[in-house]
Amino acid sequence: MTDPQPSTAAEHERILREIESTDTNCIGPTLRSVYDGQEHGLFMDKLEGRIRNHDREIEKMCNHHFQGFVDSITELLKVRGEAQKLKCQVTETNQKLQTDGKEVQCRLQQRNIATTIDKLTHCLPVLEMYSKLQEQMRSKRYYPALRTLEQLEESCLPQAGSYRFCGIMSENIPRLRTHIRDVSMSDLKDFLESIRKHSDKIGETAMKQVCVRLCVRERARVSAHSCLLVNSLILTQVFRMCVCFTQGARDTFENYYRKQRRKQARLVLQPHSNMHETLEGYRRYFNQIVGFFVVEDHILHATQGLVNRAYVEELWELALSKTIAALRTHSVCLHTTYIIFMGYGFPVNQLFDMLLEMRDQYGEILLKKWNQSFRQILDQDNYSPIPVASREEYQRIAGQFPFQDPELDKMPFPKKLPFSEFVPKVYSQLKEFIYACLKYSEDLHLSSTEIDDMIRKSTNVLLTRTLSHCLQYAIKKKNVGLAELVQIIINTTHLEQSCHYLEEFISNITNVPPDTINATKLYGTSTFKDARHAAEEEIYTNLNQKIDQFLQLADYDWAAAQGGGQASDYLSDLIAFLCSTFAVFTHLPGKVAQTACMSACKHLSTSLLQLLLEADVRQVSMGALQQFNVDVKECEKFARAGPVPGFQGDTLLLAFIDLRQLLDLFTQWDWSTYLADYGRPTCKYLRVNPHTALALLEKMKDTSRKNNMFAPFRKNERDKQKLIDTVVKQLRSLIATNQA
Repeated sequence: MTDPQPSTAAEHERILREIESTDTNCIGPTLRSVYDGQEHGLFMDKLEGRIRNHDREIEKMCNHHFQGFVDSITELLKVRGEAQKLKCQVTETNQKLQTDGKEVQCRLQQRNIATTIDKLTHCLPVLEMYSKLQEQMRSKRYYPALRTLEQLEESCLPQAGSYRFCGIMSENIPRLRTHIRDVSMSDLKDFLESIRKHSDKIGETAMKQVCVRLCVRERARVSAHSCLLVNSLILTQVFRMCVCFTQGARDTFENYYRKQRRKQARLVLQPHSNMHETLEGYRRYFNQIVGFFVVEDHILHATQGLVNRAYVEELWELALSKTIAALRTHSVCLHTTYIIFMGYGFPVNQLFDMLLEMRDQYGEILLKKWNQSFRQILDQDNYSPIPVASREEYQRIAGQFPFQDPELDKMPFPKKLPFSEFVPKVYSQLKEFIYACLKYSEDLHLSSTEIDDMIRKSTNVLLTRTLSHCLQYAIKKKNVGLAELVQIIINTTHLEQSCHYLEEFISNITNVPPDTINATKLYGTSTFKDARHAAEEEIYTNLNQKIDQFLQLADYDWAAAQGGGQASDYLSDLIAFLCSTFAVFTHLPGKVAQTACMSACKHLSTSLLQLLLEADVRQVSMGALQQFNVDVKECEKFARAGPVPGFQGDTLLLAFIDLRQLLDLFTQWDWSTYLADYGRPTCKYLRVNPHTALALLEKMKDTSRKNNMFAPFRKNERDKQKLIDTVVKQLRSLIATNQA
């Protein structure tokens, strides 16, 4: 092998030094330079020589240090044995120390436990007493809490010692006493507020019991029963607060109580601004007054010194004057209040005198109550004939309302009564009103004639004002359908027929014959007639509104070249609606159904004419007029079919006579006859107004000018336009002549 050149040998030497000194991860570029060189084999020989040199150096170094390594291993083996002995000695020493220390630790714990028990023996009563105090405070048992505070302060805390918690407890005792005083005052305020809120409930209970029991002995039991009802509310709290205020604060407590109760009395006795509007307002007003004095009477007899008889009588005099003044402005039935106060021994002569002054005003209260009842009945009614499935159900309804129909009696069950539920319910409410008027007059020492006259006058007001207004409300309210209006007419007809039964009912309960001289007659007949007439007018109005809704769906092509062969969809639907509607009218009186049908046809005819002459319709072709004529013929077909029986001949067709003559004039183009015979009684087109004819002709004139369908026949188009212009001039001349 030839010796490498000096430059190549130097390069190889440099690469070898880089390999020896460079990190393994970065040796890649160095090796790449070797493989890229031309003397690759020479470099490998050089590298192997360098490796052999390093191996010899390593071997020399290992031989030099081998004996020292062997000596070190020998020393380590000797130390391991000594270390194991030391470990055993340390473990043994630790076990001895643990065994000897257990006995010392046990004696120390025993001494600590004994000390703790001794201290706890003195502290536990204090803690238990304080816990008991906290529980009493939470449960608001303030009198036992005060006793516990005294025991804690005088005996328990001195024996416990000077612990920090004992000092804290001692500091809290004055604050607890102050808290009890404040809470007691707060309880007093809550108690006063509570009895203010519950006065009407207490009074209501007493009122109800008195209404059931009417003798004096039973009234006394009612008073005792009412007292028992409020015992848990009043006596417990009053006793608790009296005890808490015994030392130095009782006068403050009593004065505060009386002052606040006087304020409450003035509030209770002040009538509400809208009290006279409802019977419930008066009932609550008197319930509060009764409840107030039931509470005071109970406190008077159940406690000592809190209130006295003079204080209660002072409040009663105030209540009596305020009540009489309020009743002279408003009014209410005082029977129950009068009985309760008499049972408690209060003077009630002035209240009895008020009963005689209040009859008319009390009647107003009853009218408002029955107004709500009538409104509720009318709102909840389904306005459908009452289905009857059995004879028992039929007899039950007959017991509520005097109804006789021999033809209906012969029909098998199930069947339907002609009227809806509100007929027997309204009739029953009329009887209940009469009973209420009679009940008011029972204790007024009036004669039978006076009672009869009072009941009849009140019932007349109920019929002509309250019930009449409710019926008008039911008729005029929104979303009332035609079926409901028809049922209202049927219902009022039956109620009108029952008026003489109400006359007999009043006579039976007052024992005054109905034919007595100067006896007041009931006005129920006129009330139900007026309601029926209002329902009829509403039917006419609703029918016209329904017709207008269908007409809004009309969509004529006013420029159509020719008309269709059948009626428009909207008109077919309208005729179907009218047929189904008039089928429901079979239960109505014949005149009502005929009037409704004629009114609907007239309105339909007038509306169709207005649709044709509407300002938005600027042009009307002959084809559109032909389609319009087909629709009018459909209306005439409906009228000719007689949707409601009772019309003579073609009477109903007269509703469309104006439209028919107008359409015949235009479709037949019979202007010579119209102009020649105008103004004569025998004129063929007597119902055609020249203004109407001119307006429609002007629309057709505009159509003829804009239409290009006759373009191939210019002469015919010109002749037609000249004819229209001639007719227009003649109509204008005719109109001008009539106006002159």
